[in-house]
Amino acid sequence: MRVLIVTDAWRPQVNGVVRTLERLKVDAEAQGVDIQFITPSDYPSTPLPGYPEIRLALTSPQAVSDAIEAHSPDALHIATEGPLGWMARHAALRMERPFTTCYHTRYPQYVAARYPVPPAFTYGVLRYFHNAGVTTMVATEALQKELLSQGFRSCSLWSRGVDSELFRPLPDASDNHPRPIFLCVSRLAIEKNLDGFLSLKLPGTKVIVGDGPDRARLESTYPDVIFTGALYGEALAAAYASADVFVFPSLTETFGNVLLESLACGTPVATFPTEGLVPSIIEAKVGIANHDLRKAAIAALSVNRDSCRNFALLYSHEQATRQFIENVSRACRPHLARAA
Repeated sequence: MRVLIVTDAWRPQVNGVVRTLERLKVDAEAQGVDIQFITPSDYPSTPLPGYPEIRLALTSPQAVSDAIEAHSPDALHIATEGPLGWMARHAALRMERPFTTCYHTRYPQYVAARYPVPPAFTYGVLRYFHNAGVTTMVATEALQKELLSQGFRSCSLWSRGVDSELFRPLPDASDNHPRPIFLCVSRLAIEKNLDGFLSLKLPGTKVIVGDGPDRARLESTYPDVIFTGALYGEALAAAYASADVFVFPSLTETFGNVLLESLACGTPVATFPTEGLVPSIIEAKVGIANHDLRKAAIAALSVNRDSCRNFALLYSHEQATRQFIENVSRACRPHLARAA
């Protein structure tokens, strides 16, 4: 089976969507499925104002339609609601080609954090976008229920996985900063609520891994915090493994891939009581949730690190990829039947 994914989120962005799609291609090929992409790198592009790592494709609906036809996929998946996503949606409807979508980002909450736009309006736009597809993929059952209550017609589960070989306990991982070490790995942007972590009065050291448009302000406001910039591969795994607690202040995540990465390294989580993966983490007792994030961070120091690792091992990339393939396979069957 050939699957074409249209996505506005792509390199040089470093976020959960890009990393999920890149890993999906690798694991899908191992399962006999060929995944190709249409991304902003295929066209002239311009940086999003205030977010230069996000590139907006400068193209036309006809060009995107021609690209879809040229790929001739068995299944079409529209991953994002950006310019390419809207043009692909238009093309698919015109060609009467079924497609799936995915709800990666809580745009109603993200937009409301930056502009005076009511979430109800943004939900309406997203509902219009996604309901044109066969089904909208979501990472958790809680998010599925939330979107269905907002009028989304069909939602299918597509969970996430973690590279448990890369992200693993490292007994020799050390950090010379005073302990305990409270770590956060995140894009440095206002919607991530990083002030909710950095403003806490905690013992030891606070460390931030990541980059983004809010970095200069955060570094100026919190001079005692260690800002490493973005880390990758073994360096990122060592940062997780050397921390005592992973603090997750975001209030708007649909899943939180960084949570699995931290837990796979044996590092427990402190967070607010939110949705996404958080309820499962709390139920498994591998993290602490509290409306007082400082209390959660201190309490998480006592969480068993072996339990954290065992919980993360339940989430494999292979299983998540099978879910994705099953979703797009169901969606493309009418199209393939008509073609036959």
